[in-house]
Amino acid sequence: MNEHFDLIIIGAGPAGLSAADAAAREGLNYLVIEKGTIADTIRSYPVGRTLFSTVNELEMREGTLKPVREKPTREELLSHYIHFVLDHNIRINTDEEVTNVTRLEPEGFRIHTTRGEYQTARLLFAIGAMAHPRRLNIPGEDLAKVHHMFVEPYPYVRRDALVVGGGNSAAEAALFLSEEGARTTLAIWREDWENRDPKAGAMKHWVRTPLEHEIAAGRLRVILYKEIVTITEPEVTLVNDDHETFTIANDVVFVLIGSDADLNLLKKLGVKTEPGKLTEVPFYDPETFETNIPGLYVAGHFTHARHIKDAIAVPLRIVPLIAQSLRAARTEAAIPETSRTGTKSY
Repeated sequence: MNEHFDLIIIGAGPAGLSAADAAAREGLNYLVIEKGTIADTIRSYPVGRTLFSTVNELEMREGTLKPVREKPTREELLSHYIHFVLDHNIRINTDEEVTNVTRLEPEGFRIHTTRGEYQTARLLFAIGAMAHPRRLNIPGEDLAKVHHMFVEPYPYVRRDALVVGGGNSAAEAALFLSEEGARTTLAIWREDWENRDPKAGAMKHWVRTPLEHEIAAGRLRVILYKEIVTITEPEVTLVNDDHETFTIANDVVFVLIGSDADLNLLKKLGVKTEPGKLTEVPFYDPETFETNIPGLYVAGHFTHARHIKDAIAVPLRIVPLIAQSLRAARTEAAIPETSRTGTKSY
């Protein structure tokens, strides 16, 4: 297999789907390659979770996402994205991982995957930012009871659960676990617990309010910690905000301190990076989202335009520019050498 495309899109999240839709409308020969499933990052959200964003920030086309309540659940949003693919016959290869990308001369890229090879004139990375969960890097973190993703609370009813983290994902996990009968402890830094500024990453009020109700009812304990020292099968050792070392009984640990995108392929191609809000991001032109490598573009959660609304909107703006650049390149290639130079070649 060595097919030739105008545009290959790596990633089938909201950014990748939006880019594919735009590419189809521009008449481009495109392909989306996804190592997991459609909207794989959304599928990793906790079961039954209600999204923070409103409908207009999540839907692929205006008026097409119709949740039962004001904001959609994980399942409603997943169904919306999947049916968008089905209804518009978006061309996606799922369960296919890109293993390497090489540059071609004078332009273009060869894409190597777990299924074969493709050639493309333009390349758009629309990968998620959850490829590499951040770790505590402490003894015991590799035990089977330690998880870096939270899916559902039901296996942990009447068990001792520890959630480590200061963001919305950690707070939600602690809330779900507590509400569904786990003996739950949330270990959080004081600065995160006391943060009330949404612009500085404070947990959403609709998470904090029920969380505080669980605390008041005695079902959830909060530890303001300095360090998680070690994890063993029966317990976890911590240092609290008062610099006291102690242990707590424990059956399961959720380390939810954020994730990073996998930038290895981009860096191997020579793409420059720069500091982002939470981690490094590719360097790109803010108008075209083209990187320092000609013909290579980025979009989605691992750029500065990281929210789903932006992830959908950016490809709608940049894919027509990509199509325009392709048409210009083809026009240039079709002009005889004599017309370009004004001299005759012998």
